[in-house]
Amino acid sequence: MSRPPLPPFTEQTAIEKVRLAEDGWNSRDPSRVALAYTVDSAWRNRAEFVTGREAIEAFLTRKWNRELDYRLIKELWTFSGNRIAVRFAYEYHDDSGQWFRAYGNENWEFDGDGLMRRRIASINEHPIAAADRKFHWPLGRRPDDHPGLSSFGF
Repeated sequence: MSRPPLPPFTEQTAIEKVRLAEDGWNSRDPSRVALAYTVDSAWRNRAEFVTGREAIEAFLTRKWNRELDYRLIKELWTFSGNRIAVRFAYEYHDDSGQWFRAYGNENWEFDGDGLMRRRIASINEHPIAAADRKFHWPLGRRPDDHPGLSSFGF
């Protein structure tokens, strides 16, 4: 299975890969998102280590059952060869209605077919008031005209 764009990345294809990842995660469909990773993909997400597509799907299912009305923005930080580094922010609320904003960085490594074989994520979050939310679009793909991270100074 091939997931273009493929490495080695150019600035344009790296930006495209980042947006495709953002779109996938904003779908909140664990099985769809898991297909972007190799069957033996290795993750570090905060302090949790996850290996394999099935474990990724289970992780994402737990995540989006907890993180409600999730909206994410990713932005390219840098790239080289088969690696991309991104920064991101996302907003969600828990089942009590408390909103949160999380910020982080991810380092990605891809195989020759464009599947991510390694993902290292460092994430911090804090509670926010609903009035302080910045990500206002209908659930799903972020509209092209919605501001990105740099527009918010994140």
